[in-house]
This record gives sequence, C-alpha cells and structure tokens, in this order.
Amino acid sequence: MGRKRILGKTTDIITGRQITDTDDERYRQKLARLLIELKGYEKGDIEPRQRIEMVIGGKKVFSLIDFVVSAGSMKFMVIKFGPGSLVTRERPALAAARILAAYQIPVTVVTNGEDAEILDTYSGTVIATGIDGIPDKASALKKLESITLHQLKPEQVETEKRIISAYDYLEHSLECDDDWCETE
Repeated sequence: MGRKRILGKTTDIITGRQITDTDDERYRQKLARLLIELKGYEKGDIEPRQRIEMVIGGKKVFSLIDFVVSAGSMKFMVIKFGPGSLVTRERPALAAARILAAYQIPVTVVTNGEDAEILDTYSGTVIATGIDGIPDKASALKKLESITLHQLKPEQVETEKRIISAYDYLEHSLECDDDWCETE
C-alpha cells in the first residue's frame, strides 16, 4: 500500500480521543460527521475502529472495521473505508458484516470518502450508491422492524474470517500501522 502521510494529531469526533491525523483519517472523520450531523445517529450509535480478532492457520490476526452503526439496540450497518476502488472493498466488508454480531448485520457500506456503495449483507447486492445513499437512522429503525436477522453456520463463519484475513493481508502486507498489524 505504501506509506501514509502523517499530518499530526486530531481529535476523534466520536470518542474525543487524540488520534493520528492522516489523509485517510480525515475521510473517516468526515464520514463520522455525516452520520451524526446529517443522518441522525448519536455518537453512542457508532462504534469506530471495531476490532475483529481471528485465529487463521494457528496465527492470531486482527482486522478493523471503520464503523459499526446501531439503530436502537441492534447493529444495523458496517462501514468500511479505503482509498480507491469500491469494488475491491466489497467482499471483505460483507464478510465482516456477516460475523461481527450473533446475526448478520443487514447493511454493508464501502466508501472511499467521495463515493459509496450500500450493499444488502445477505445477498451482497448493491442497493444504493453515493454518500447520500447511506441510510439515516429513521430509515434504519424502520427497516429493522420489517426484516428477519439471519445467522451464519459455524463453517460459514470460518470462511468469512479467512476472506477478511486474506484481503487485509494483501492490503496491508507492506505496512504495520495504528490500525492493522499481524501479530504472533
């Protein structure tokens, strides 16, 4: 992937903590502001930098999802940010949405900060495009009233973990940073 340009420190809009300021982090903060200021989510509805711990081939690895967004008491949406092509982010983001909770989180968003694809997690199909297509809290609550939440079989969970790990390894194979690092 190359090196990240470090711009100093910034304050995370959701947690209030000091974090490393990079070009990518500026897009993440812009997305957080969009969710809060325009989409009606509370800071408490948004879990930033959700860590997924996995053991793959006897090795412990970690992956991070940029945001997990809840509506009411249910996790509703996973958002995965990455510069460049959206289509290359779809599969690992869907895999994360399928294993992060006891049920498949219904909506997956992949974004480069300028554009977005909103996917139905169950089918993997694109249901909306563009940053404006990211569901607001009111529509999330309404959708949660009318859908059935699905759970994966244990063998499917393992497959999804391998997909996340493989994509993350390829994406981060030349770097180890605050957000991702292979361990042990």
